[in-house]
Amino acid sequence: MKDARQTTLRDQTAVSGIGVHSGLPVTLTLHPADANTGIVFIRTGQAGAPDREIRADYRAVTATEFATVLGDASGPLCSTAEHVLAALRGLGVDNVVVEIDGPETPIMDGSAEPFIAAIDKVGIVTLNAARRYIQVLKPVRVTMGEAYGELRPFARGFRVEAEIEFDDPLIGNQSLAIDVEPETFRREVARARTFGFMRDVAKLWSAGYALGASFENTLVVTDNRVLNPEGMRFPNEFVRHKVLDAIGDLALAGAPLLGLYRSVRGGHKLNHAVLTALMSDPTAWTIVEAAPARRAVRADSAAAGLAGGMVAPAYGPEVS
Repeated sequence: MKDARQTTLRDQTAVSGIGVHSGLPVTLTLHPADANTGIVFIRTGQAGAPDREIRADYRAVTATEFATVLGDASGPLCSTAEHVLAALRGLGVDNVVVEIDGPETPIMDGSAEPFIAAIDKVGIVTLNAARRYIQVLKPVRVTMGEAYGELRPFARGFRVEAEIEFDDPLIGNQSLAIDVEPETFRREVARARTFGFMRDVAKLWSAGYALGASFENTLVVTDNRVLNPEGMRFPNEFVRHKVLDAIGDLALAGAPLLGLYRSVRGGHKLNHAVLTALMSDPTAWTIVEAAPARRAVRADSAAAGLAGGMVAPAYGPEVS
C-alpha cells in the first residue's frame, strides 16, 4: 500500500460559522493528534458542564434523519459531522481532535471546501506509525424500500459509486463513481453543496431543522430551477454531494476503508446502516496494516519551504 504512514495536522486550524439546522454560531478547531488517536470530537462551551469527548465511530451515531449526529448515553454531542469527516478522510488525515463550542459543526458554504482550505493553511504531516485499514472481505448489502447500499471487496483502494433519482426534472437521475484519493476528492466532490427544496422549508422549520439554511450554504431548488444567484458548481452537483456525504459517513468506520461502496437512492440513514452491517459481521472485514517507510515525510503543499521534509499537495448536511 502506497499510503504507509499515519498522518495528522502540522498545527491547529479553525473555522467559524453557523449550524445549518440550529442556526447557532459555532467555532470548529482542528488540533493535531498523536498516532492511533483517530478522529475525536470534543464539545466545549457548555455553561456549568464539563467538556464532552467522543470518538468518531459508527456506534456513536444517534440520529441520521437530516444529518449525521454523534452522541452517547448523555445525549447528542455534535450534529452535522459529515462534511468535516469527509474533508479529513478525503485528504487522508488519520489523527485529529475536532473541538466545537456549539451543538453543530458550522455549515460554512454547504460543502467540504472550507474545511480543506483550513487544513491547507497548516498542512498535513506523516507520523512514525503504520496506517491501519479496514479491508472489506465479502459483500454486505442493506435494502430500504427502493433504496439500497452495499460494501464489497475492491482491489484498488476505496471507491464510491452513487446513484440518485428525484421526481424533479432539474435533478432526475444522476450517478457518479470515484476512487477516493486526495486529488480526486478535491476535484470531483469537495465543492459540492448540500441541497434542499423550497417546498420542504415550512415542514423543516416547524420540526426545528434548517433554521440556519440560506442561499449562502444550501443549493435551493424550486420550480425546476436553482434559486441561488450563482447557480450550480457542477451540472450534477446533487449526486456529487451525496458522494461527499457518503465519504464522511463511512469515515465512522474508524479507519480508512479498502472496498467499494455503492449507494442507490441513499442518504445518511442508509450509509450508517450499511457500515453497521459490515462492522457487525466479523467475517466481512479485517484489519490490515501498511508497512511503515523509514522516515516521516511532510505531506502538504502548505508545509513547502519548511526544513527537513519532502512536500506534496494536501489536498452536507442533508435537507433533501
